[in-house]
Amino acid sequence: MAKEKETVPAALLTLTIGIAVAGISFWVGQNSNLLPEQISGQAPLVDNLFKIMLTISTALFLLVEGAIVYAMIKFRNKEGDETDGPPTEGNFSLEIFWTAIPSFIVIALGLYSVQVYNQMGGFEANGGMAMAHRHHPALAQLASLPGTSGLIAQGTEETTPGNHYGIGGQPKLGQPDPEIEVNVTGLQYAWLFNYPNSGITSGELHIPINTDVQLNITAQDVIHAFWLPQFRLKQDALPGETTRLRFVATQTGTYPVVCAELCGSYHGAMRTQVIVHSEEDYVNWVKENQIAQNPQSDRALAVNPQTMTDSEYLAPYAEELGIEPEILDQLHS
Repeated sequence: MAKEKETVPAALLTLTIGIAVAGISFWVGQNSNLLPEQISGQAPLVDNLFKIMLTISTALFLLVEGAIVYAMIKFRNKEGDETDGPPTEGNFSLEIFWTAIPSFIVIALGLYSVQVYNQMGGFEANGGMAMAHRHHPALAQLASLPGTSGLIAQGTEETTPGNHYGIGGQPKLGQPDPEIEVNVTGLQYAWLFNYPNSGITSGELHIPINTDVQLNITAQDVIHAFWLPQFRLKQDALPGETTRLRFVATQTGTYPVVCAELCGSYHGAMRTQVIVHSEEDYVNWVKENQIAQNPQSDRALAVNPQTMTDSEYLAPYAEELGIEPEILDQLHS
């Protein structure tokens, strides 16, 4: 009697494969290092969601590709075999299984992503840890400087709810105002930052660390997207509409600002940077950049930007923004 060939039990083999796939997927999800450093209070929330999605995606990739490779080897044609393969019928239980599992995963990720968006402040201004509100002694010095009343919001007992889109776009009654407010304008092909009631306009965003900042974002011509990769924040800039981003920077340094919406032929060059200062350095930056100290401030404040073409509007800032004269000449009215 021929000795039967010993085989590994299917249950044990399945368990071993499952443990291996789970271990590899978890390691990849936690150690991918695909995202840049975290610079805002919202960044850890987004990164945790990304890690979960990457873990699930890795597991699905290993299972699907592993099944394909196994089938290619197990069921390949033998040399000289020209016959048809055996007929197979559908497996109703298997179809239910591979439909139910992805459906559960998609629903779970959807609910979790809504929770993350709410914690980031997508549904209300104080939607999580990112909206910690403190007045720093160094920043308080700005309130007494001439021409800086708009740089540090003094805070009120109540704020009026508004119909603004974006992170922190729906302020709640009884919550403090942001400590710093900046108006952001996107236009082909640059970002301009204006600090209300101070007269400071810059081609770079300057903010202090550990400070509640609100950006009021709009566009002059077409739709742009204001993207801060290290902050894990992105918001559309819409013509005729104001959207908001409200956040707290947690680390000093210089980081890119990118337009993430195709806005024209020079879209790829529509970049600038956000500079996160210490409180003392930010106070010094404000003092050095007050429009009142600019000998040409009278001429700068006398123009009406609504009557100017894009090239005329950008001309005073061209050198600071790094815009070539040839690009200015090609901007449409």
